[in-house]
Amino acid sequence: MKISRNTFLLLTALSMTSPLQAADNAVATVNGKAIKQSLFDFIVKDATDHGQKVDDNVREVIMSKLISSELVLQEAQRAGLDKKSDYIAKEELTRRELLVNTYIQDYMKNHPVSESDTKAAYEKFKTELGDKEYNARHILVSSETEAKDIIAQLNKGADFSKTAKEKSKDPGSKEKGGDLGWFSLSGMVKPFSDGVAKLNKGGLTSEPIQTQFGWHIIKLDDVRDMKAPPYDKVKDGLQKQLAQRQLEKMLTDLRAKATVVDNNKSSKK
Repeated sequence: MKISRNTFLLLTALSMTSPLQAADNAVATVNGKAIKQSLFDFIVKDATDHGQKVDDNVREVIMSKLISSELVLQEAQRAGLDKKSDYIAKEELTRRELLVNTYIQDYMKNHPVSESDTKAAYEKFKTELGDKEYNARHILVSSETEAKDIIAQLNKGADFSKTAKEKSKDPGSKEKGGDLGWFSLSGMVKPFSDGVAKLNKGGLTSEPIQTQFGWHIIKLDDVRDMKAPPYDKVKDGLQKQLAQRQLEKMLTDLRAKATVVDNNKSSKK
């Protein structure tokens, strides 16, 4: 039987709590210490929620794991491990992670991504994607002077693929003669995509294109029509992106309302 990560965090946190209630609220006792019925019931519910059929055999496995963990817990306490500073720090981090994850789950449950927002994101995605797909090669170098020299050599008949293998600093394409494969303009940084958009099929940039990666010489090999993937194919991904943005906005709003003093940062000044 597998236990989900959230269940594991909860079990860990519960094992760190104060002594359990009296035996009349216990599913079992180990050396006189009770294991709560509510803890057993939660594990059963979590397993069921994750699609597992909980029969008598599974219940026995759950009970056996709880008893085993209680035995080890008692030995750890006798050894004083729960008093060690590393353990205390890990205990606090586990509690924090559990509560943070629980809050995020509750927040997303109460702020679901709507179908209308997802469809609006899809329309924006289609617009940004465009209706053309490009196949191009490039040579990436560190300086504008070197890039201009390479353009001059190419205009005199130098082979683009050979030059890319010899001089390009892009490890992902240089061994392929600078070939970037098929891509949409939205998939590239703006200066690069703007440079590609100005080229005709077979054209070479007359001036180097600068991006944060360096200076590019681009040759456009081909252009073809492209259709955006259907809504159902990208719906889940779009919803995850929108959910992530909601979480980021929630955190930004919390920071804006909070008073935060970073003593660690202040001590380094």
